[in-house]
Amino acid sequence: MLIAHRSRVAAAAVAAGAIVALAGCSNADPTGSDGSSASGDTIVVGSFAFPESEILGEIYAQALEDAGLDVERRFSIGPRQQTIPALQDGSINLMPEYNGNLLAYYNPEYTERTTEEVDAALADAVAADDLQVLDSAPAEDKDAYVVTQAFAAANDLTEIGDLSKVVPFTLGANPQFAELGYGIPGLTGVYGVGPNPGDVTFLPIEDFGGPDTVAALVDNTVQVADIYTTSPALTAENLVVLDDPKNLISSQNIIPLLATSIYSEELADVLNAISAELTTDDLIALRDRVEGDEKASAAQAATDWLTDNGLLG
Repeated sequence: MLIAHRSRVAAAAVAAGAIVALAGCSNADPTGSDGSSASGDTIVVGSFAFPESEILGEIYAQALEDAGLDVERRFSIGPRQQTIPALQDGSINLMPEYNGNLLAYYNPEYTERTTEEVDAALADAVAADDLQVLDSAPAEDKDAYVVTQAFAAANDLTEIGDLSKVVPFTLGANPQFAELGYGIPGLTGVYGVGPNPGDVTFLPIEDFGGPDTVAALVDNTVQVADIYTTSPALTAENLVVLDDPKNLISSQNIIPLLATSIYSEELADVLNAISAELTTDDLIALRDRVEGDEKASAAQAATDWLTDNGLLG
């Protein structure tokens, strides 16, 4: 089976700036870089260096504070090559993570596809570092094959395999997509789309599903694009994410990753309650508030989401 893990966070291993360019700059101060460890029973929540991760970190932190736990924030740390060592040395002890990408960090050749498969493999993988995961959320931030509503309606497109109806077409995505298992090779190998020369023309676009990719899709420069499932552009531009019934793209559910040393039933109950409520649509709305015209703070967006879902006392 083809291997598929999202390129956005993986690319940060080479250049953390690529992530920031994708998701926007975080205003958080990247504390915790001095390697200082958490003291006592303090829960130290970290985040990656992009807004969605900071919002999730705030959701975790505020809910735990509301439960009476002592919480510190050390956001905007950087890519996984920095956050995992920070978890290991105790400078942070809790992170909002993405199950598929986290499993890829431990096993780049992983073959698990579904949420259940990935979560099970992940529990074993992180245990070697004295880490553990709790319940994953329905919310996912992952690559997706996306078309406009008009194109979907005109061609009766609902899932990736339906793209065989519209060849030849042009597909826009980050340059690596031409060779990734869930990119052009998987489109043909798993769904049988584009086996003939000229069926799929690939247009590389450097912004990892950002504004340039969206613009190319909306103005019909490309008919299909790789855009992440929490992009606010999906709702703003009335775009359609094509279903992936064969799991070409592996799961990327939001999941809490924590040091085993801080585990308690109280902490697990709080974080699992968050995971039970958090949806992909919620992430789109939260990102839109923070990254869109409103420019809400991550803290305010987190407070409002927790309140709306009855998760603050």
